[in-house]
Amino acid sequence: MTDSRFIELSARERAKGLLDAGTYRELLGPFEYIMSPWLEPQNIVPAADDGMVVAKGTIAGKPSVVIAIEGTFQGGSMGEVSGAKMAAALELAAEDNRKGIPTQAVLCLETGGVRLQEANLGLAAIADIHAAIVDLRRYVPVIGIVAGTVGCFGGMSIAAALCSYLIVTREARLGLNGPQVIEQEAGIDEYDSRNRPFIWSLTGGEARERNGFVDKLVDDSLAAVKAATVECMEKGKPASLRNERYDEFLTRLNAFDTRQQADAKLTAELFAKGNRS
Repeated sequence: MTDSRFIELSARERAKGLLDAGTYRELLGPFEYIMSPWLEPQNIVPAADDGMVVAKGTIAGKPSVVIAIEGTFQGGSMGEVSGAKMAAALELAAEDNRKGIPTQAVLCLETGGVRLQEANLGLAAIADIHAAIVDLRRYVPVIGIVAGTVGCFGGMSIAAALCSYLIVTREARLGLNGPQVIEQEAGIDEYDSRNRPFIWSLTGGEARERNGFVDKLVDDSLAAVKAATVECMEKGKPASLRNERYDEFLTRLNAFDTRQQADAKLTAELFAKGNRS
């Protein structure tokens, strides 16, 4: 595959592009027809792979599994089937490692979080994904990639935070709640979901890298994303993980005067020191 904008690639193209040429092997692909049983009764056309691509192969010669969410299907939302596919792939990678096969995992996270039509089932699947990431990262790095245009929100933003390394593009967005949700709950004066410069100044890829919540900010190209992925793999398991420093982050957040309107400057000041792992 020639170099191209990573954002413009489908989930399947992203997985194929990240794996070494000729090694791509998809598991539970669209011809298996394993899809959500909950969408059609609501007059929603299901996808034959439920918007989740799981592929095995090698990256830089190392056994790897790439799990990619299709952001164009239901906003990349996670349901019972798609969540189970991701969790199972991570669990199998951990089993490989326990058998002496050091299988790496790469997650292409293009997701708005849980699928509302499958709320409890989706939430349970996301919890399984979180547990599987924590298990697997004991053996090998679990690498997350957030490129755009959907971003990574909801329970899957927690999955991103649990990754050993996180790679983003400038166009990426990362946050627990999406802009529309915040506006709905707090009001437009607090968060205008149509103010794109404001949103990216707080949750965009550059802001997240500047404030220490991601490890690599890369150009929007397949070559750049793959090079960063290989670099993170070669580093091995990090000496420390961001989520293990929750006391420090809670202390900072609790000290913030919420009567102030958060903006890029205040956010940068809040996380300016000691935030790098």
